[in-house]
Amino acid sequence: MKKTKLGEFEELVLLTVAALQHEAYGVEIKRELERRLDETLSVGSIQSALKRMEEKGFLTSVWGDATQKRGGKRKRIYSATPYAHRILSEMKEIRAGLWSAIPKLAPVMKMV
Repeated sequence: MKKTKLGEFEELVLLTVAALQHEAYGVEIKRELERRLDETLSVGSIQSALKRMEEKGFLTSVWGDATQKRGGKRKRIYSATPYAHRILSEMKEIRAGLWSAIPKLAPVMKMV
């Protein structure tokens, strides 16, 4: 795995962008994460993570069309890059390997 830093929160935001696909914009990303994490998040934390990941090459973004619903404001739609999908896949494999190792370590952990 390439030594690119991806923090836990960034990983969650990136996974949410990948899951939402064409609906991946700030407010919807926030709403989905809050629902899944069962906690309140700030818009700023989401926007900061999105900006960092765009700079790292995990995301691209485009401006969507202005809508009546948003008072004529456009929204920035994010997409996960192929690089992001590769990194997420690698992280999933690493985590799965660690989870599968837990039963093997459990007897040792009980002795401590």
